[in-house]
Amino acid sequence: MTADDSYGRLDDDDYPAYTMGRAAEMLGTTQNFLRAIGDARLITPLRSPGGHRRYSRYQLRIAARARELVDQGTPIEAACRIIILEDQLEEAQRNNAEHRRTAEPTNPTATA
Repeated sequence: MTADDSYGRLDDDDYPAYTMGRAAEMLGTTQNFLRAIGDARLITPLRSPGGHRRYSRYQLRIAARARELVDQGTPIEAACRIIILEDQLEEAQRNNAEHRRTAEPTNPTATA
């Protein structure tokens, strides 16, 4: 892998670039919080060859949303479930929109 390949990964939202300590620092939370949302299966960090947890920017955005809910008083398990349901709803809405687009008549002047 060249240096250019490595730098290209910095733009990849799914690249596990952040250690647990750095991720916790960036989110202003604890490593235990990250472990807890991992245990609740909200995010699954990748593991380095040495077995250390590594987080992507995408995972950090999800963790930040969980932290917002927890900071508002939502229990961590409930916060994780809310985020999972929000994601499922968003996906269902995208699927419905796609089905509506494909179900539209191809010749709009034919209906008169």
